Amino acid sequence: MLPYKKELKSRARALRRSMTDAEQLLWTRLRRKQVLGVQFYRQKPLTGYIVDFYCAAAKLVVELDGDQHFEPAEVVRDRHRTAQLEALGLKVIRFDNRQVLVELEDVLNVIFVELEQRLELRG
Repeated sequence: MLPYKKELKSRARALRRSMTDAEQLLWTRLRRKQVLGVQFYRQKPLTGYIVDFYCAAAKLVVELDGDQHFEPAEVVRDRHRTAQLEALGLKVIRFDNRQVLVELEDVLNVIFVELEQRLELRG
């Protein structure tokens, strides 16, 4: 199991109850092992962060970015966060909320291809 800060658990639960429209839409397609039979978790604490979606079997993190993530300070924070997660052997892929809402099938295809590659490497 990957490390996480226990104090993030209650915040993660709160985030699960108040997901954005894009998160809710993507979750309807990732939950219950619908993609390649692998389990995804939503709002999962990892290290000092809460990631939007996580697949342990493929060590894959899927992040959805709202408008605030395009502010210069947020871009720097996101790069740092990604570097820390990747240092644990995780792959981080990002989509903006609009992509999920407008191009859901394309987003799912990218996730599918990444899962296939990551699972093949582990298998």
